[in-house]
Amino acid sequence: MARPPRCRVLEHELDMNWTRVLLLACGAILVWLQWQYWLGEDGHLALRSRQAEAERQREIIDGLREQNRELEVEALDLKHGLEAVEERAREELGMIREGETFYIVVD
Repeated sequence: MARPPRCRVLEHELDMNWTRVLLLACGAILVWLQWQYWLGEDGHLALRSRQAEAERQREIIDGLREQNRELEVEALDLKHGLEAVEERAREELGMIREGETFYIVVD
């Protein structure tokens, strides 16, 4: 026996309601995923911020490594050469050798 037209209309309306609910749910999930991607705790913007911070830290580390290299060279020079010790004593402590005359030139 065939269903009356009214039942077919109700079935069609129920199908349309489920379709709308499904579309709304998919849309809500899409919005939530986009929110998480762009603005979430581990999202795109947070990643960019962390990458910039990592780059700044790398630059600081590179500078410190260069300073370490310079200090190592200076330490080796002080261990093995008296000229470096003498130069430092003259520049930093104002020391002079016996028999030398110290002059200060004032501009």
